[in-house]
Amino acid sequence: MTRTLALALSTALLAACSVGPDYVRPDMPLPGQFVRAPDAAAAASDAPGVADTREFWRRLGDPVLDRIVDDVLASNRDLQAALANFDRANALLRGARYDLLPTITAQADASRQRFSRDEGGDGSEVRSYSAQAVASWEIDVFGRVRRGVEAQRSEAWAAAADLDALQVSLVGEAVRTYVELRGTQERLRVARENAANQQESLRIVQVRVDAGRDNDFDLVRSRSLLEATRARIPALEAVEGAAMHRLGVLTGRTPDALVATLAEVAPIPAVRATLDGETPASVVRRRPDIAAAEHRLHAATARIGIATADLFPRLTLGGLIGSQAVDAGALFESGSGTRLVALGIDWSFLDIGRVRARIRAADAGADAALSQYQQAVLLALEDTETALLRHRRTEDEAARLAQAAADSARAAELARLRYRAGAADLLEVLDADRVRLQAEDALADARTRAAASGVGVYRALAGGWPERAVRSPVLARGR
Repeated sequence: MTRTLALALSTALLAACSVGPDYVRPDMPLPGQFVRAPDAAAAASDAPGVADTREFWRRLGDPVLDRIVDDVLASNRDLQAALANFDRANALLRGARYDLLPTITAQADASRQRFSRDEGGDGSEVRSYSAQAVASWEIDVFGRVRRGVEAQRSEAWAAAADLDALQVSLVGEAVRTYVELRGTQERLRVARENAANQQESLRIVQVRVDAGRDNDFDLVRSRSLLEATRARIPALEAVEGAAMHRLGVLTGRTPDALVATLAEVAPIPAVRATLDGETPASVVRRRPDIAAAEHRLHAATARIGIATADLFPRLTLGGLIGSQAVDAGALFESGSGTRLVALGIDWSFLDIGRVRARIRAADAGADAALSQYQQAVLLALEDTETALLRHRRTEDEAARLAQAAADSARAAELARLRYRAGAADLLEVLDADRVRLQAEDALADARTRAAASGVGVYRALAGGWPERAVRSPVLARGR
């Protein structure tokens, strides 16, 4: 019997195969370069390219920003949840791998039974004691278990890629929010400075009115412009406070945690990004969201094999070794040993309709995962092209507005000189002040959007980010 089982087992293992399709990475046509890539002259700037793998925000030389990003990566609650999901997927993979090994259990029992005289017994008692080890092992002839491990391994890699993608998203959001905070503070400085200038103009007008050189109409117009400028300040302060609160929560703390730290004004970080030879193919290889979609496609493909294996018989090898006796002291003595070897076959061939339905469902799941992967690639290319376009255009806008702001400031200064010399009326001064405020506010806003769009380029290309995702030894062995 033992030789027969050994021969059957050897034959089954030699014939073992994994049914269902093997995973093949989808071949998706990609453009050779980005349409919105900067030209050679623009690419020759001193800004480090995306291929530079250093943490890009550290190049900005802002220690406050560095601490914020470090805190985000260490303490963000969403990131901790993603790490827990990764650990869960890793534990499930470890459990799936144990399905490849025999299951061994230990059993022991003691019983005492009296036979009833009414049922023909003699009223005697029988005692029984047993202790045994039981092993069972599914012989994975058609790869059902192996496909299960393959699917769970891919799910674990997808969870790791999700963790990477969340890191990119959270760091990008933190840097962008910080940039917008500093931009809002610059706009507040512009508004307050203009309000101070207009307050001085109002004082001069008041003096001239008191001296009979101007009338109340000039005084009212001057006060109106001042109040309009002051009205901008509360709204900007609300935006400033909201950014501070957002950064506090991103670092895993209460909204007010960073208010005191961020209240100290700092310049708008100058974030510039260049492609540095990046292509759509390199971006697709790097983006963690695309990697997650591909791993899930791999898992869906493996599940087709799991469903297909149900078309074939399931072989189970079982064994038992132990001792049984009527006295506990006689256990494990000579003559009390028991053993059993069995080969089981489970084949639900009459349930073929349900099996084929599960196979069709698995096929449909793989088709859906393929479409989701292809959509992830297309969205990544769209995201990158749009980020490149915005970055170039906002930088151009900021450069032009810088000149406009300088000219408007000079014009406002000349208008005041002319007014004091009596060569211009108050309307000319007020109009020059209004134009100056608009130009300086627009410049601060454009510089903020240019820096934020630079962060968007790094985020879209997934370049310049730290390799902080945890890589489990379990995953490393199964890669």
